[in-house]
Amino acid sequence: SVCSVMAVAAAVSCIDTSAARQPIMLPSQRTAAFINKRSTQQQQQQSNIENALNLRGGASKKKRGGRTASLYSTSKKPSQKTATGKKKVQAAAKEAEKKSAVSDTLTKYKAILPLTRIYITLVGAVTLVGLLLGDELSQGLLALDPIRTMYGLELWRPFTAACFLGPPSIGWLMSAYYLFEYGSSLERAFGTAQHLLFLLIQIGFLSVCSAFFGQPFFAQSVITSMLHVLSRSMPNQKVKWLIFTVPYWTLPYGLMASDVLQAGNAGAALPHVLGILSGHVYYFHKNVWPKLGGEDWLVPPQFLVNKLEGRSAAKDSISNALKSRKKGAGRKLGSK
Repeated sequence: SVCSVMAVAAAVSCIDTSAARQPIMLPSQRTAAFINKRSTQQQQQQSNIENALNLRGGASKKKRGGRTASLYSTSKKPSQKTATGKKKVQAAAKEAEKKSAVSDTLTKYKAILPLTRIYITLVGAVTLVGLLLGDELSQGLLALDPIRTMYGLELWRPFTAACFLGPPSIGWLMSAYYLFEYGSSLERAFGTAQHLLFLLIQIGFLSVCSAFFGQPFFAQSVITSMLHVLSRSMPNQKVKWLIFTVPYWTLPYGLMASDVLQAGNAGAALPHVLGILSGHVYYFHKNVWPKLGGEDWLVPPQFLVNKLEGRSAAKDSISNALKSRKKGAGRKLGSK
């Protein structure tokens, strides 16, 4: 019929007009459109993932300075923390090793006997002051000067002269080791109070002798005096010196000979000679003179013993005094 023909014609015309309105796309344009659509979908998926992570409180790209790790971190240095903000096991182990090394050093330092520890600390402090001031200023401030000591009341000079071993070197390390070894042995054998009395006698005697011979420092003489006293206490004991086995009493002279050979000058023997002389003065009045019938006057006061060594040392001294008392021929009670 006429109406059906007109309807078909109208539909065909509508299809033609809609097709005419749509632009014709080339294959390259279709590929670009597909890529844009795909990238848009990927961006949408990425934003959804970030939103989900933010809701969970997890990693975020913006929080690079926080405690959480970043999924997009491009740093070359390995992170020392995990995604939860805790330190890695390896980093914690390294820090524990560092702390243990420091604590072990402090433990060994505190284990040194008190007077020897103070002496070694003073040696290190005086050496540091000498490095900071230089040779000329350190000589003017630390060296033994009798006039400034007596008239200027610069009373620290005998003590700094007994602690200065020169600038750091191999010889300085060897002298510091000898000071620690011989000082610890004497303090362990005599006690802290008696060792303090020994050091004060050495500093006083060597200050006079060094001022007479023009020696500004006498720390090496103190070390030799310690060695001489130790060697005289057991003179026939065999000890190793370099590659030789010698009696103990010859060790101070061997140390003096080695210093003379290294310096190439006989003047290097003077500190050792003064140390042997000073040490023998102490040894004679402490050990030889009482055996000859003299009085042992090199005894520290009791309050110093109580202060430095505690009550146990005081009890030991009292018990020793009671044991040394002579028993007389007394009479029994009631006897005529």
